[in-house]
Amino acid sequence: MTLLNSKFQTVHDTAPFTQIKNSDYLPAFEKAIVATRQEIDHIAANKDAATFENTLEALAFSGMELDRISNIFFNLNSAETSDELQEIAQEIAPKLSALGNDITLNEGLFKRVKAVYDIKDTLTLTPEQDMLLTKNYLSFVRNGALLKEEQKNRLREIDSSLSILSLKFGENVLSETNSYQLHLTNEADLAGLPEGAIEEARSLAESQNLEGWIFTLDFPSYLPFVTYADNRKLRKELAIAAGRKAFQNNEFNNEENVLKIAKLRHERANVLGYKTHAHFVLEERMAQNPARVFEFLNDLLKKAAPAAKKEFTELLDFARELDQIDHLEKWDGAYYSEKLKQQRFNLDDEILKPYFQLEKVLNGAFEVAHRLYQLRFKEVFTIEKYHEDVQTFEVTDANNRLIAIFYTDFFPRKSKRNGAWMTSFKSQYILNGSDQRPHISIVCNFTKPTATKPSLLTFNEVTTLFHEFGHALHGMLADTVYPSLSGTNVYWDFVELPSQIMENWCYEKEALELFAKHYKTGEVLPMDLIEKIKESASFQEGMATLRQISFGLLDMAWHGQDPTEITNLKAFETEQFADTQLYPDVAENAMSTSFSHIFQGGYSSGYYSYKWAEVLDADAFAYFKQHGIFNSEIALKFKENILSKGGTEHPMTLYKKFRGQEPNPEALLKRAGLL
Repeated sequence: MTLLNSKFQTVHDTAPFTQIKNSDYLPAFEKAIVATRQEIDHIAANKDAATFENTLEALAFSGMELDRISNIFFNLNSAETSDELQEIAQEIAPKLSALGNDITLNEGLFKRVKAVYDIKDTLTLTPEQDMLLTKNYLSFVRNGALLKEEQKNRLREIDSSLSILSLKFGENVLSETNSYQLHLTNEADLAGLPEGAIEEARSLAESQNLEGWIFTLDFPSYLPFVTYADNRKLRKELAIAAGRKAFQNNEFNNEENVLKIAKLRHERANVLGYKTHAHFVLEERMAQNPARVFEFLNDLLKKAAPAAKKEFTELLDFARELDQIDHLEKWDGAYYSEKLKQQRFNLDDEILKPYFQLEKVLNGAFEVAHRLYQLRFKEVFTIEKYHEDVQTFEVTDANNRLIAIFYTDFFPRKSKRNGAWMTSFKSQYILNGSDQRPHISIVCNFTKPTATKPSLLTFNEVTTLFHEFGHALHGMLADTVYPSLSGTNVYWDFVELPSQIMENWCYEKEALELFAKHYKTGEVLPMDLIEKIKESASFQEGMATLRQISFGLLDMAWHGQDPTEITNLKAFETEQFADTQLYPDVAENAMSTSFSHIFQGGYSSGYYSYKWAEVLDADAFAYFKQHGIFNSEIALKFKENILSKGGTEHPMTLYKKFRGQEPNPEALLKRAGLL
């Protein structure tokens, strides 16, 4: 028995990271898979009549050991990976896929679930139990329980292939990100760059025993360069390198992987009786079907396109006047937008950054959570970490009751994928009267501290931290019985509400004054800068909205129609971007080959949900604004009806319990300045 298969002898049952060896994972997975199969077989073979308790509840608490091992392993594979971990992932993914199929295609098990479902109306169930029963029944049906044997076998083959393809897609993107660097030795090439970006690049070069400065495709390195570097030729080089990730003629090319994933997802949907993958996915979303998603995105497009075109023309006129640029390319967008923003609002990220020291911003998020939900965060040093950059916190409530364990992991490294995300090492649930509290983590890629400066965040990074912290609160404040309905286990187009609403506090004077303090002098962010942040919040919002719509439409194009005739990824993409394109196309770049959200993450047929959730969050925050952003009554309603309830009831039911009405889309358009 490996360490992973036994009860952890650690503080709060936290993951024993320092004691786990890579060689532990495969045997631990094998043993946990066998144990899960035995649990399932036991439920399916039960001779007693099927009841909610001996079937649904037993099923809800099966495979707990396997879930725990999977959470630890796959989270590390994203945040602290290695060639060895990636090899293990390739080996274990099809085995987990096979187990999943064996459960959902287990006829004896399905018969028992169906027997309980068929008498649902005669049972006295709580809303959560009702949801568990309905979700489980539909999960079996949606995953092939009613299929013929031949179809079930094909489903197994497809799922096994998809699990490997998705992993390979992500590995290729990471390899491409890590394999490129821009090495500069001429100081003149650094013109326009902020001091912090230069210092970080110098530090990276020194770590490789090289002269000069190194810039990479990691966001904290890439973004300052394309935003501030005066050298247009070098901005172009870096932007093209970012855009051609996994779209080059090498071993990391993802074109074939994308086509295979899209076609297999479509075939899978067809086998299950759905027209497309999007029809399958959206059946369990607030949007319900592709027609409604297209209607939502195209309606937004109608409202955003005129504003976006006007903003783009303004930007071109500005660039023409400033530098005699006759047309804008993609590597000009961030550069001239930043200059125009500075001119219009006299607001520069480099002026703001000294007020956003990472530690203070994090403490600010903690203080906002304290004022809203009476939570306290205390850093502790007795919990094991998987990397020295990680911090660990105990989260308690007003009665000093443990609410959660919270991990933060903020800096880039070669072993970590790009982006920002929230995840969990252990779910919340209640078993045998014991409330098991969750272990939640947020992972980001912010600029590291240097020898002379702490980590200072751009305002965009501040909102990113608050966004992921919003997801974390959704996980931490979970209060449900069953793990599969706990925390962020909600409809995908609802999951972004708790995260996106948190970003709103970053624009409010009352909240900013809690943490926006100069890292040297302690001076609070001046009122005129706070006003400028608020004024600039809708700067180029038309273009930003158009960009998000374009990603949503590309996602729906891959998944909302039959992709079997697609042979040329680039040509297909170009066609999809026709209605949303502002900048000229770059022939050697493609979006889909590194569109990890939809080909590696869980957002296939779901990218629209970012904008969908913005409608919810704008409406919800308008409710807070009416009564005060720290109003305890509204906060309690949000906590009790949204954050603590997970997926125990339909999202619209929960939203109306909180808000008293359905969301009004005008709140978003008003906030974005598009009305």
